Amino acid sequence: MTETDTGATVGTDTAQAWLDDLDAALAAGDAHAAAELFEPGGFWRDFLALTWNLKTMEGRDRICQMLAEMLPHIRPSGWTVEGKPTVADGVTECWVRFSTSAGSGWGYLRLRDGQAWTLLTTLQDLRGFEEKKGSRRDRGVVHEITRERTTWLERRQARERVLGHTEQPYCLVVGGGQGGIGLAARLARIGVPTIVVDKHEKAGDAWRHRYSSLHLHDPVWYDHMPYLPFPDDWPVFPAKDKIADWLMHYADIMELNYWAKTECRSAEWDEASGTWTVVVDRDGEEVTLHPTQLVFALGVSGYPRIPDFPGAETFRGRQHHSSDHAGGDDWAGKRAVVIGSNNSAHDICADLWEHGAEVTMVQRSSTHISRSESLMDLVLKPLYSEEALEAGITTEMADMLFASWPYRVLPEIQRPAFEEMADRDRDFYDALEAAGFDLDFGEDGSGLFLKYLRRGSGYYIDVGASQLIIDGRVRLATGQVDHLTEDAVVLDNGARLPADLVVHATGYGSMNEWLADLISPDVADRVGKCWGYGSDTTRDPGPWEGELRNMWKPTNVENLWIHGGNLHQSRHYSKYLALQLKARMEGLPTPVFELEESHHSR
Repeated sequence: MTETDTGATVGTDTAQAWLDDLDAALAAGDAHAAAELFEPGGFWRDFLALTWNLKTMEGRDRICQMLAEMLPHIRPSGWTVEGKPTVADGVTECWVRFSTSAGSGWGYLRLRDGQAWTLLTTLQDLRGFEEKKGSRRDRGVVHEITRERTTWLERRQARERVLGHTEQPYCLVVGGGQGGIGLAARLARIGVPTIVVDKHEKAGDAWRHRYSSLHLHDPVWYDHMPYLPFPDDWPVFPAKDKIADWLMHYADIMELNYWAKTECRSAEWDEASGTWTVVVDRDGEEVTLHPTQLVFALGVSGYPRIPDFPGAETFRGRQHHSSDHAGGDDWAGKRAVVIGSNNSAHDICADLWEHGAEVTMVQRSSTHISRSESLMDLVLKPLYSEEALEAGITTEMADMLFASWPYRVLPEIQRPAFEEMADRDRDFYDALEAAGFDLDFGEDGSGLFLKYLRRGSGYYIDVGASQLIIDGRVRLATGQVDHLTEDAVVLDNGARLPADLVVHATGYGSMNEWLADLISPDVADRVGKCWGYGSDTTRDPGPWEGELRNMWKPTNVENLWIHGGNLHQSRHYSKYLALQLKARMEGLPTPVFELEESHHSR
């Protein structure tokens, strides 16, 4: 037996012994004994399996509190090690399988000195309502010849004619980007009648209508859609039109009830009927829908934020938000000022420079920069790469492994990679700072992903624009905008930046701004802020919540849900949102452990 085999055997014995103790404590209903199996500061992160919530319990007291409340409803059992554990640096890690009263579970465990450091548990399916896949797939046809048999196409067309008219959807998804259609695909697989509405002409248009040079900044392994991964010959960074076409075909292939050219006008909860009344404009026709569940899947933010700069109304050139930037074709030889220094600001500066404009970036606050190659190599490669796939780490496993780190621990896990990045790319960072660029690695040095989770902004994945700044081909100005004149942007330090075009790459508001307009300000305030987890850092004030606020889980407004995030998050968390909706449709018990209070509402 090799040393590796010996370590795996010892790890299996250690992990299974711990799981046996957990199983016994849970079966006895002894929440205290189960909590004592964790380190005093240990973590139990749960996605639905025990809490019907997305929740992280920190420390024995909180774990004990959760178990005492939830064990009578959940009845978890059958805890077993899956595969071979790994043992390194005093930590035993392993995959875990278990069952609950609702369905089957999958998890990941880390042990130190015989106690649990972190445990992730997730609900994977609902017993009796599993996806019709593999051996459970539909036959597709009855092998009996009868007259007037209907074809697959006829059945699909009939379904499209009635849903939303003579029959109401159980779920309405507002927003048909990658998040909305990925969720709808999961709901379709488990038999939840769903309509997706989107204002664009066809799926993918939110990508298709952006500036022509746009590509994904995240590598392809990180960005697959549910059930239908990108082909293995796709480029690492697909072009925006390639993604747009994929989403368009995805909606068709997955047989989604996708209402294009449809805009949500209003929504109101009817307490008596237990349904929403949602008025939509479908290509000029007013349609009223009555879904039971309403999901807003409008990205990762609210309305575009354009600061009210004094003198903006006197500017004689063109002004638009970064979300409306269609490309630099018309700006050759013209002067462009881009206000902001995040991903969009860099991309737009590069786009304008490529088309011959004279470009100035206005940096108003420090920004984190990760070079794309370094980010892939140092941060993403262990989970999302060809090397990870060759090591047997599937996309689903990678998503679970990333989720297995509680947000309290994640900074210390991420920090070493970004410290190595700072050292590896020292010449690059020195050159940027010499050009006057104000750099940071996050307030605690934890880098890009924590900035994204905390505030959704303040970073750029460098795909070439930084070199334009280093070389001076894109000019850099730092400071706050004081006012605009007829032909310039003037900063608070007196710098005057002549401009024919001003692009406001100034971010977005909170997602619940949509709720204020489409439902009511009261509902938006009851839901509260969306995104961030209370880290008490810039734009993510406390109190600590430990999970992203209101995302993919029950909100304080009945039957109202928020879905969003990047391609990776939309893929992974859509699974848990779909299971919650299906469970409610089937009338299954879904006792929720601790809805969060509303904070920082708008």
